[in-house]
Amino acid sequence: MNSNRRKILKAAAATAIAAPAAKASTNAEPQKGAPTKKVHYRGGKKPERKPDQPPPLFSGAVSYGNLLYIAGKGAHYQGDIKQHTKTVLDEIEKELVNAGSSMDKVLKCNVYLANGADYQAMNEVFRGRFGEEPPVRTTIAAAWIPGDSLVEIDVIAYI
Repeated sequence: MNSNRRKILKAAAATAIAAPAAKASTNAEPQKGAPTKKVHYRGGKKPERKPDQPPPLFSGAVSYGNLLYIAGKGAHYQGDIKQHTKTVLDEIEKELVNAGSSMDKVLKCNVYLANGADYQAMNEVFRGRFGEEPPVRTTIAAAWIPGDSLVEIDVIAYI
């Protein structure tokens, strides 16, 4: 598994290095076999938007090649940190599965806590959700999280 993750990370680095050179090309057509950006919608269909509606602020899940980026998820209801953490991780798992990935394919995870004192309780729910070899993780006590959620989590995975 570690060997597979290393290969994925090396491929990601190569893609990141090659992307600016490909973009600088005068050829407007994408190169054959080049990675493409894909937005993953729940239900597989882009939501319809009325002409007077502004475009969305962000996408929930976007892949580029075999890398998948899941936007931050929060729990927007009254509850404690354990309930919120479980809800957020469940939502992330749904997004991953919808895009053809899974929790054990997550490479990087960012956790934002509304209160640093919730760190241990969040870890109790977090532990084991990403399999035997969890992703790298950064945890930050944020001053504010949108929607009054106690935790927000975003991930990068491979497909």
